[in-house]
This record gives sequence, structure tokens and C-alpha cells, in this order.
Amino acid sequence: MPINIPFDLPAKEILTSERIFVMDETRAFTQDIRPLNIVILNLMPQKEKAETQFLRLLGNSPLQVNITLIHPETHQAKTTSKTHLERFYSTFPQIKHQKFDGMIITGAPVEHMPFRDVTYWHELCEIMDWCKTNVTSTMHVCWGAQAGLYHHFGIDKIPLDKKCAGVFSHTSIAEPVKLLRGFDDLFFSPHSRHTDVDIEEVKRHPDLELLSSSEEAGAYLMMSRDEKFIFVTGHPEYDVQTLKEEYDRDIQKGLEIQVPRHYFPNNDPASSPLKTWRSHANLLFMNWLNYYVYQETPYNWN
Repeated sequence: MPINIPFDLPAKEILTSERIFVMDETRAFTQDIRPLNIVILNLMPQKEKAETQFLRLLGNSPLQVNITLIHPETHQAKTTSKTHLERFYSTFPQIKHQKFDGMIITGAPVEHMPFRDVTYWHELCEIMDWCKTNVTSTMHVCWGAQAGLYHHFGIDKIPLDKKCAGVFSHTSIAEPVKLLRGFDDLFFSPHSRHTDVDIEEVKRHPDLELLSSSEEAGAYLMMSRDEKFIFVTGHPEYDVQTLKEEYDRDIQKGLEIQVPRHYFPNNDPASSPLKTWRSHANLLFMNWLNYYVYQETPYNWN
């Protein structure tokens, strides 16, 4: 089944060209189906690009999914037009009275800042608390994962000497859990961050379970013991060119940056990268939607 998005959302044309099944509200209203309602808190600077990346993964599912996009009310976006935000986005006060089956909190380019110095930190904390009662399952991605670990479990992020950028191999640590069903023994995912979390602190926390890690990139998948919160420190949603675009951007800024590891063939930035994480990313999101959202959410929230 498809994802249901506004008919003129720019992502629709891209996803349709990739043969991903999308439908607009008009057709969705004719189907007698209880769709899943997913809200995405988009904290990424290039919001249209992030929309497309997450919708691509959510659309590769047999479930019908309604999408609500929100952005922080307490932050002025600099790289997304006001017209786009007004047309396609809501703010938290506009949706806080609703119940959602699932939520995604994206990454954000604020990892150099202490959490409490982020302009929308208090609003984000209110949203994360609201998730406890109004959302069946919440997936936190990259900085969003670090923010969630800090807010819910007191695990702070730690700075890295060098940026963790590249496509890294991961293995499963926990006993088989629903989120990892169908995973290969070794699977890949991009990372792009300047901070990390202490994997030993995660292991010691009684309310957290470490599901997957990488020898090079550290903790990757974590979950609260009640299975309500999922944390992903990487960027499985990234397009094949995203790490290259970030690398080129940093080079143009004159930053001392390393070539993303295990990304370009022969470690040559002039070569075209290969996408080696597509199947893992799709399986991760399908497992989340099925086992932690669809199978757990009430048919009627009221």
C-alpha cells in the first residue's frame, strides 16, 4: 500500500519516478482502510531533501501510511522557504491534541552545541514527553537519537576528534528481536556526525538495550526496554550522493575533513559511490512500521 501525501508535495514527483507507490488525499479518502498516522519532526536544514529520503523508506511497505510533517515553532528555518513550510508543515501546537501511531525525529546540524543551547530544545523536550502518551512508537535518527538518549535516559553525547563519516559495517548484538528480523549477519549504514555516545554507558543502563554496533562507528541501534523508543545513530535514509554532497560542501568551506570511509570506490572522491545500505534501510523501516507501530497501535485511539 502507498504513503498518502499532499498531491503537490515536491517529493511526490521524485518518488513516483522511482516507481514508489504514493497517493494524494483524494484517492486515499475513497479507501475503507485504517491507515497508520506517522508524524515526522523534520529538523534537517534541507527539509525537502529529507522529506523525500524518509518518504521513500516509508513508502516501501504493504501498509497505508498518512504523513504529517512538522517543524519547530521556536526556530526560523534558513534553508527552506517559508512558502514550503506554510504549505506542507504544521507546528507542534497545531497537532499536539492528536494521537499518532508513529513518529520520526530526524537529525539536525547542531551537534557542536550543548543540547540546552539549541534554540528549540525546550520545545523538543515537550514533544519527546508528549510522545510517551500520544505516540505508539518513536524512532530517533542521528542527532535526534542523541537528543532522545539524553532527555529520556541522561546519556550525554561526547565530541569526536575527527568526524565519523562514511558507510560502516554493523553486526547485531542482542538476541533476535523483531526490529532485526531478516537482517544479514553483516549490514551497512552511513554515518555523518561529530559526536558519539558512550557504548558502555548504553550497555549499563537498565532501561536500554543495545541492538547493533560497529567496530568503527560505535553504537548504532538501541531501544528502550519497553520497546517504545528506538534510536538510530546513523543515517540509513541517506541517498547515495548525500555523503558526497556533504564532503564537497566541507571542502568548499576550507574545512580539514577526511574522505568518507568505505564510501567511494578505492577511496577516490572522483569515483561514483555505490549504495550498499538500501536493503538494510528498507528492512529497518518496514520492521519498525510493522512490529512496533502497526502491531502495537490501537485501531481506535479514542
